[in-house]
Amino acid sequence: MKHLPQHPLAWCVFAVAAAVLFLSGNAPGQASLKLPAIEKAAHKSYAEAVPGAQVKFEMVAIPGGTYLMGSPPGEPGRADDEGPQHPVTVRPFWIGKTEVAWDEYDLYWRKLPGAKVGTTPTDKAADAVTRPTPPYADETFGHGREGNPVLCITHHAAMEYCRWLSAKTGKLYRLPTEAEWEWACRAGTTTAYSFGEDASKLDDYAWYEKDSEEVAHQVGKKKANPWGLYDMHGNVAEWCIDQYLKDEYKKFPLDKATLAPVELPGTKRYSYVARGGSWVDPPAKLRSAARRGSDKDWLKRDPQRPQSIWWMTDADFVGFRVVRAVAEQENLKGLRSKVTRESSD
Repeated sequence: MKHLPQHPLAWCVFAVAAAVLFLSGNAPGQASLKLPAIEKAAHKSYAEAVPGAQVKFEMVAIPGGTYLMGSPPGEPGRADDEGPQHPVTVRPFWIGKTEVAWDEYDLYWRKLPGAKVGTTPTDKAADAVTRPTPPYADETFGHGREGNPVLCITHHAAMEYCRWLSAKTGKLYRLPTEAEWEWACRAGTTTAYSFGEDASKLDDYAWYEKDSEEVAHQVGKKKANPWGLYDMHGNVAEWCIDQYLKDEYKKFPLDKATLAPVELPGTKRYSYVARGGSWVDPPAKLRSAARRGSDKDWLKRDPQRPQSIWWMTDADFVGFRVVRAVAEQENLKGLRSKVTRESSD
């Protein structure tokens, strides 16, 4: 497994990041930001039970730290939007052990038989969140429901689900920032994949073009990454909170770590970041640093006018997982989607 960058510029950046970590007593790629004792005691993995339902999901405690975001120029399959590599520091957070499955999402958008009207403040707040309109076709697009990842939903829909889940549980859930997602995916590694450089090992960790049989699969059925997260490579690509900008990384300094970067979402429908690759993708798209941005082709077969802000008919390769910060950063507090039916592309 590779642990040191090979490109001269990367060496310079890595040295700065390593110095920052050395001064805090942590090894590169495996750093943990120090937490107050009360927060450290509370930062443990846990299972969340959705109130009023027999549905649970697991959240994995992820340490904060500093790492080189992006890929080195020599990495096979690298795209231009993955560089230059730059040091980034993320704060501690929790992230879903798996991608969000229909078991959870259906509680949000479907009117289930026997469902009770909530009477608690959190139930009332959750009921006030806007719900998706019914899709014109099977929303699973034949990929399966129970235990299978949510797919074909827009960035707006994923953000609204997080807002509903926050109101329902009383905890602040959201989409991961791009920096948090890559940190969690890498899990302390610096290689192309969280298991090393050898793409032939993907069969053990991911559903992708070679082994998926052209469908998404139930979450958590392959091997986990070193931090216990499943399907970070493949199955469905995952929405991040950030707007997608091809040259995003060029604005970050190379001589010091940027703390908690995020490109806040705006009013336009496109473009937003999706990470991790999917069941339909080749190995290069599943690398830890691989990025893609949404576009209106993901919705081209939608017969509605204006087209739906909830469902993406041609994006059965995109889903999401949720994040919860230990201490939320200021620019994400109270953040919600600004997309409406009147939003432009």
